[in-house]
Order: sequence, then structure tokens, then C-alpha cells
Amino acid sequence: MTAETIAIASDHAGFDLKEDLKEDLKARGFDVLDLGCHDLQSVDYPDYGRAMGEAIAEGKAKRGVVVCGSGIGISIAANRNPAVRAALVQTGLAARLSRQHNDANVLALGARLIGIETAKDCLEEFLNTEFEGGRHQRRVDKLGS
Repeated sequence: MTAETIAIASDHAGFDLKEDLKEDLKARGFDVLDLGCHDLQSVDYPDYGRAMGEAIAEGKAKRGVVVCGSGIGISIAANRNPAVRAALVQTGLAARLSRQHNDANVLALGARLIGIETAKDCLEEFLNTEFEGGRHQRRVDKLGS
């Protein structure tokens, strides 16, 4: 069986956290599609949010992780693509609920707002929580309207 591919992207502010999470994903057995950025040189977060949206829409990955300084800008950029349901979270509980209730397919994190252990907890909940469906499916369907 082929490992699931998880896409990951960040701007310069999220680069270090992206690199840490990339290694965590590989250690868990996932294939990682790194959409950039690839160093600490200043870049524009919308470019990487757009790249995530395209990767999800084109089926290169079913799920992804985006990181910028606050997580806000890159999540807005990713959510511009209708195939994306990016959830900006700061706790494991929020990550779990984003999957259970909203079927989030992209986890958004703010590198300047949370530490590595909290980010890993969010990633763990995001990866290990299934969408509940049921009454939530009707609501998620309305997001695509």
C-alpha cells in the first residue's frame, strides 16, 4: 500500500515550523509534498496558499498543512480555492473539531503564535480524526455553494 501524501507549504515566517512538521510527517510514514518556501528569504504567503489550493484541487494530496507567522494570511489564500477547507487552529481540540465537524482538509498554523509541541499536537489530531458526517455533512455541503 502506498503512503498517503500530505502537502505542506509556508512562507518565510513559517519555514522553521514547516521543516519540523515535515520531518514529523515523514517519521509517521507519510510522503510529503513540499510546496515551499525553501529557506528564510522573505516571500509572499499568498503564493504558497495558492500552491496548496492547487495541489489539493489537482489531487496531488488529499490533505495539507500551511504555516505563516499568524496562520491567518496563508489560510485565507488557501481557502480561495473551492477544493480547500483550511482551518486555522491553535489547539489540538480545535484541530480535532475541524476534522470531526468541518471535514477540514488543510491544517493552518501560526508559527509566531504556537510552539512546536502544540503544533505537533494539532497535527496529530488533524491526522488521526475522521469526519463524523451525519448532520455535519449537510453543513459542509453548503460551504461549496
